[in-house]
Amino acid sequence: MEQEYATAARVIIAIIPLAGIVMGAVVVFFYLLWDHKRKTLLIQAGQYVKPRFDLLTFSLLTGLLLSCVGLALTIFLAITLGASFGLLGGIIPLAIGIGLLVFYGIKRDNSKA
Repeated sequence: MEQEYATAARVIIAIIPLAGIVMGAVVVFFYLLWDHKRKTLLIQAGQYVKPRFDLLTFSLLTGLLLSCVGLALTIFLAITLGASFGLLGGIIPLAIGIGLLVFYGIKRDNSKA
């Protein structure tokens, strides 16, 4: 009798994350659907205003954040793990952050000229 309860408990424990993922996917789907319908109605009514996206500010912010997090992770992982493949967990965000900061610098110089 106890074996049956243990099997049922394992099944329930395995289903819980799956149900969470499915419910999250349903919520995201309906959000995207309703947002699309809202934008479509706004366009038909002539009231849609395209949102402005500032690429320079975004690249500066994400570059700074990724560089700082990547530097901290690189230092921490270098101290704890030494020179190993685990160090890539810090080097990769550091490199991406530096790349975004370089992009910001190049793009900013081009927009001034």
